Amino acid sequence: MGKNLIQQRRGRGSSTFRAPSFRYPGKAEHPKIDKNAVGKIEDILHSQGHTAPLIVVNYPEGYNLAIAPEGKKVGDEVSYGKNSEIRPGNTLPLAEIPEGTPIFNIESKPGDGGKFVRSSGAAARITTKSIGKVIVKLPSKKQKEFSSKCLATIGTVAGSGRTEKPFMKAGKKYFSMKAKNKFWPSVSGTSMNAVAHPFGSKSSHTKGRPTQSSRNSPPGRKVGKIAPRRTGRKK
Repeated sequence: MGKNLIQQRRGRGSSTFRAPSFRYPGKAEHPKIDKNAVGKIEDILHSQGHTAPLIVVNYPEGYNLAIAPEGKKVGDEVSYGKNSEIRPGNTLPLAEIPEGTPIFNIESKPGDGGKFVRSSGAAARITTKSIGKVIVKLPSKKQKEFSSKCLATIGTVAGSGRTEKPFMKAGKKYFSMKAKNKFWPSVSGTSMNAVAHPFGSKSSHTKGRPTQSSRNSPPGRKVGKIAPRRTGRKK
């Protein structure tokens, strides 16, 4: 009798694969304000669901939780709106930010609160502007086009250097992943027993069957390359 694959176990929705979002401070996003506003940083928080620290900003319209910029502390002021100064921590539309300025927490669509460049130590830069569009160079060196109305925060995300300290022991990595409820370690199919995966067998380095699966394969066999257009090295 076989077992469910990890892909199938995830779909069940058990607590093993669910993020403990009830322990998160909240959703870190740009404020939903229709006018220019100046807020004061009231607190800096740690969230197990974010790699970067979060700040609590007190605006006249209410409190807002946001990704912390590098160099800011409790008591500093940050502003929001297209008339804001080009200073770290201020949030403006991409159309108002000069080329070459480091930015983070970029909206994918105007009003979604920020989706790109949110991890600790990350920053993107504006490379080109056109009518209604702005091209941004992301930390991955990839260039992506955004609407000029999308909001972004000036500066670099706080918490840089997090990845410079290596995990010296597997136990440290385990507890780091457990804090975010990540399923770890991730084992390849060839290293499993035959009962747990189609690629598994007593010979761990050898795949006992082809790695291609058809589009109509049943659940439990649809692993590896699913309906690939081509395989092998290009000539």
